[in-house]
Amino acid sequence: MNIVTLLPFIVLIGAMFLMTRSAKNKQRQAAQMRDQMQPGTGVRTIGGMYATVKEVNDDTVLLEVAPGVHAIYAKNAIGAVLEDAEYNRIVHGIEPHESETPVVPDDASSLTEAGAPAEKKIDLGKGEAAEAEKAAEPASEEKGAEAEKAAEPEAKDVKDAKDAGRDGKDGDADAK
Repeated sequence: MNIVTLLPFIVLIGAMFLMTRSAKNKQRQAAQMRDQMQPGTGVRTIGGMYATVKEVNDDTVLLEVAPGVHAIYAKNAIGAVLEDAEYNRIVHGIEPHESETPVVPDDASSLTEAGAPAEKKIDLGKGEAAEAEKAAEPASEEKGAEAEKAAEPEAKDVKDAKDAGRDGKDGDADAK
């Protein structure tokens, strides 16, 4: 047989090997996570219920699903072992300390100083250069006006040249 004929089968077997290997790794990690359960830790079941571990046996776990309400679950039914801070945030609504999470304002009003006037202009380091430009503006405005007047006839000539190229016809008429 030719190797080209066997190539699809080799690729298929390789893909199956990689998929089963990753599945075995996930199962091993889940088993390690379940072995780390201790009484007092918060867990989430595969059904989405949050509970506290009260007792760990070989194949089962005793969970407190509500104060005074206990249920026995299979170890395989535990979907995740949660950290104390995450469990308290989800179940009891206790947020972590404010010093750990930065407060982000909803609008830009808190970014300005409370006593600073809103219309105050900020000097961005231009200083004397800006004043020198303002002094030179009147002279440059006069030169700018003369340059605009000189440029206007050229613009009209260009427009006339474009109109002459059409020979009075519409662009739509040329397409038909």
